[in-house]
Amino acid sequence: MRTKITVVGAGNVGATTAQRLAERDYADVVVVDIVEGLPQGKVLDINQSGPVVGYEPNLIGSNGYEESAGSEIVVITSGFPRQPGMSRDDLLAKNKEIVGNVSKEVAERSPDAIVIVVTNPLDAMCHVAYDELGFPRQRVIGMAGVLDSARFRTFLAWELGVSGRDVTGFVLGGHGDSMVPVVSYSNVAGVPVDQLISDERLQEIVQRTRDGGAEVVKLLQKGSAFYAPSAAVVEMIDSIVLDQKRVLPCAALCEGEYGFDGLFVGVPVRLGAQGIEEIVEIDLSETERQALSDSAGTVRELVQALATL
Repeated sequence: MRTKITVVGAGNVGATTAQRLAERDYADVVVVDIVEGLPQGKVLDINQSGPVVGYEPNLIGSNGYEESAGSEIVVITSGFPRQPGMSRDDLLAKNKEIVGNVSKEVAERSPDAIVIVVTNPLDAMCHVAYDELGFPRQRVIGMAGVLDSARFRTFLAWELGVSGRDVTGFVLGGHGDSMVPVVSYSNVAGVPVDQLISDERLQEIVQRTRDGGAEVVKLLQKGSAFYAPSAAVVEMIDSIVLDQKRVLPCAALCEGEYGFDGLFVGVPVRLGAQGIEEIVEIDLSETERQALSDSAGTVRELVQALATL
């Protein structure tokens, strides 16, 4: 029995996520978007790649949620991109409405689903989805840490001239300027990176990681990243569908962990068939713990702003 996965939003992140899932060949995929013809056209294109790439085409595009019923996993990528002159509160209000409406549809049609939120501002949108869904915290997860960690690992690998697969490193906290690349737990094949790279250079890499999304946006001039974000989403889905129990940095609702209560924060979690099976608490240096607390404070400000909209 193949897993049923719905991707809401047929933009670049959503469509590329659907493509990567198709190539995994372990799931039937439904792509939902309000733009007439967009999900149908992209899904038709992906399906026609099947005989060449070597997977069975099992994707459906829809402008409604009927076909999504009974999904085991739902990925929410739909949202409004920030436009010139748009304030943070404007963006919050617009995407609060979008993610809220999507979450209502998901709760009605796929009440047992694990939901992965991708829409920005990520941490705040996790709260919107969680409140509307009414699901246990184990089944509402935000994708950000895997992406930010992939950027961090890439920059470390380039600096040292090694394979990124041999670099261990993760990023905690909110998905924004205050994110916390955890240097003390970063290593290359077990060798701590702070033994291989000077402190000054490490701080430059940490800052480039924080600016990772903005760097892509600046280069593209129009649009934002989607290859790496979709890869990050699918790494999370792999761990859930295949019950791999990977320890990955994800936005999770903390209830006392790391000293946070009732707040979605990027922390290491064990992901398995039931969703978040454990929030893994690691020992952080005093500086890192303070940085994580500051980052969580930024998230809390966004959540408080949501309440006024």
